[in-house]
Amino acid sequence: MKKVRKAVIPVAGLGTRFLPATKSMPKEMLPVVDRPVVQYAVDEAFEAGIEHIVFVTGRNKAVIEDYFDLHPELIGTLEQTGKTAQLQALESLLPVAGATSFIRQQSPQGLGHAVWCAREVIGDEPFALLLPDMVSFGGRGCLAEIADLYAQTGGNVIAVERCDPTETSKYGIVGCGADVGSGFEVTAMVEKPAPANAPSNYYINGRYILQPEIFGLLGNQQRGAGNEIQLTDAMVRLAQSQAFFAQPFNGRMFDCGSKEGFIQANVAFALARDDMKGPIFEMLEEFVRSHERRVEAA
Repeated sequence: MKKVRKAVIPVAGLGTRFLPATKSMPKEMLPVVDRPVVQYAVDEAFEAGIEHIVFVTGRNKAVIEDYFDLHPELIGTLEQTGKTAQLQALESLLPVAGATSFIRQQSPQGLGHAVWCAREVIGDEPFALLLPDMVSFGGRGCLAEIADLYAQTGGNVIAVERCDPTETSKYGIVGCGADVGSGFEVTAMVEKPAPANAPSNYYINGRYILQPEIFGLLGNQQRGAGNEIQLTDAMVRLAQSQAFFAQPFNGRMFDCGSKEGFIQANVAFALARDDMKGPIFEMLEEFVRSHERRVEAA
């Protein structure tokens, strides 16, 4: 069993759900409290033991590469003004030299195509995939949990969470087989099934460990939903020859690709901080009381 050393983080999406903000700012750089969304994925990857991160970028995404680089002018200003805490915080977030690669997806052709673009950097070894819109909250990071299961099972491992059984048509849903360690065997993968046809209410939440054979399948994968190359379609094909396992995530994943999830993540992370939870909680209580008064008055 090969160690999972590399991770792919696709950041080439246009972020149309956050227009007009994303007209000039990548959606991955929108802040959750005081860190951009993409930083949470990077932190999660390194926590799980990843040594090298491959960012799949697109046009107008150079600011992401700049963010993970040194800023001599900013560092100099912080040193001169004695802002040691801010300086240490910046240094702690900076990947070591050579630990990141940036490759370009010239045109948006789906998640499967973005992953395929990383094939030359990943090479012939298993890799992790983190969708940066999905932000892990609570306890250990989601990737660390599926890495634990991978150490027991090998093969391909995906993280899952439960959704309302009536909302399976919003997600990629897996079928549940025999229990394996803290997870279970995957017997099916169905993209957005109707509730009556869903094999379970476990949905794929944006964290994967995949074997390199997925690249060969993606290279000849027919276009699927949205006329795009879908990763799930290639995973279904790979499952014909390789085992897939699922690890239910013990925390919570916020979908920061949606406005609702983005706001929820900001509230949750703010309430988890000792320096912010008091004022934020008081503000939320007042908002709730004001809303209740308006409802009663109506």
